[in-house]
Amino acid sequence: MPHLLRGIARLLAFVVLKLACGEALAADEVDQINRATFEGSGSNERARVVKMQVLLDRKHFSPGVIDGRTGENIKHALRAFEGQSGLPADGKLDRQVWDLLNQGAGEVLTRYKILPEDVKGPCVEKIPKDFAEMARMQRLSYSGPVELLAEKFHMHADLLKALNPGARFEEGENIIVANVLDAQPKGEVNRIEVDTNEKVVRGYGRDGALLVVYPASIGSDANPSPSGQMKVKSIAVDPVYAYRPDENFAQPGNEEPLDLPPGPNGPVGSIWIDLSKETYGIHGTPEPELVGKRASHGCVRLTNWDAEELAHLVKPGAEVTFQD
Repeated sequence: MPHLLRGIARLLAFVVLKLACGEALAADEVDQINRATFEGSGSNERARVVKMQVLLDRKHFSPGVIDGRTGENIKHALRAFEGQSGLPADGKLDRQVWDLLNQGAGEVLTRYKILPEDVKGPCVEKIPKDFAEMARMQRLSYSGPVELLAEKFHMHADLLKALNPGARFEEGENIIVANVLDAQPKGEVNRIEVDTNEKVVRGYGRDGALLVVYPASIGSDANPSPSGQMKVKSIAVDPVYAYRPDENFAQPGNEEPLDLPPGPNGPVGSIWIDLSKETYGIHGTPEPELVGKRASHGCVRLTNWDAEELAHLVKPGAEVTFQD
């Protein structure tokens, strides 16, 4: 039996290494990810990362983009999950944490039949960086079905393609995706805590229970986030972005106000949660892989899917606290 476990561990490590490199996977190797176990350390440590990310996501301790890589986002998610479970919050995976994550887990990868709305568009070939060019577009849409499906299932596009070698990503096609859609959080977030030190956003219910945790990009020294307490003022789905260089930040070469069209690839992504302090908000992003890794222009930037989830849980009037 020990020889069998070591063999499976080596295979899983090989599978995740190929995922990280964007290489195609065989069907039996994909099945191994669903059956990944906590056994030993070292060679199979990376093999557990995909499964761990999906399980954390489903419990609403978001690791950000599911990509098979470790980092600060997954460490903060683990720490929050441990604290909520009454365990020492050290952000390290051990067998006790692994077993708790896996309780009633089922498969972490599942098959999905691509729907008409996943491929109908409109799509754009390229999103310009210049705001003036963006302002002349009708919509800042996804680049195509791969980007849309990757965000729908909270995945990096490279991982999605590695799981589906040869896929054309067309209507009616069955593909393998992260199993994250069925787990919706229950309750209402009436207090949001923005931790500028750990770069996370926490949402609490009326009873003080921690409901959701998200990695976030928060302000820099040049463009600091606000401090203190404020409230949620309003929530905009698929927002138009009002670029006002005299009020927030100025993009070089664009000195006049501009209204940028809506879309998931706009500067504030698919959601804008307006705060009572003028010009500040919690919003999505066109670059989910950079959340928690790059500073924002003072606002709080989440992945589009985390921002959308929070927008469904919170209402105007909810308290928002920025703490260091």
